[in-house]
Amino acid sequence: MTAVLEASGIAVNFGGVRAVDNVDIEVLDGQLVGLIGPNGAGKTTFIDAITGFVPSRGRVALDGRDLSKLSAHNRARQGLVRTWQSIELFDDLTVGENLSVSAYRPGLLATLKELLWKPATAFETVEETLELLGLGAVVDASPSDLPQGQRKLVGVARALSARPRLLLLDEPAAGLDTTESQDLGQRLRHVVDSGLSMLLIDHDMGLVLSICDYIFVLDFGVIIAQGKPEEIRNDPKVISAYLGSAASELPAGTT
Repeated sequence: MTAVLEASGIAVNFGGVRAVDNVDIEVLDGQLVGLIGPNGAGKTTFIDAITGFVPSRGRVALDGRDLSKLSAHNRARQGLVRTWQSIELFDDLTVGENLSVSAYRPGLLATLKELLWKPATAFETVEETLELLGLGAVVDASPSDLPQGQRKLVGVARALSARPRLLLLDEPAAGLDTTESQDLGQRLRHVVDSGLSMLLIDHDMGLVLSICDYIFVLDFGVIIAQGKPEEIRNDPKVISAYLGSAASELPAGTT
């Protein structure tokens, strides 16, 4: 498999604090890759860095193209799309309209058509995305009327409607109960199996260990382990740094 994401030597400093210390992470085509670690390990900062939201050093390449000097919005236009820990949906719009906002990419031709004729739409993309995540029945609903699990899925769907090459998910299962988290995991796995590569940050170890193909473990800004889920759950360094405190969250038989 070819590499979709190649992030090499990524480093972020906040004053005298090295939040991310020369991190190398690769996501292959068609992979769901997990990035885990304790609170404060630098996981979100790493995503902020490679998506261009914080100054950083190192190289970020998507499908071999160097994005390191691009702004955040231009990296997103190239296909490096992320979600945020807070859902940030537009509650005054319907679910379908939330996705349409993300899917709409105005260019010169589209702008002229909108001015002279009628607004451009991306309904086919929106409809397909909602069906992919099992949200077709709520296309006309207000996000504020949905349960938290579905709101999280709408947030993922909105990111997907931007047609990413790689989707980076930051804590999508935060605030979900076990059933909602399992449903989210099944939906994410389905999306990846449909052909999209994904990098997932989450503290739900049952979720990460059950759906990811490969996992990186970050601690104090440094990668301390990487491997397949069965290798990670049995790695002494990972157990000491992280899984020991998270063991109560794991389903029976996963440790």
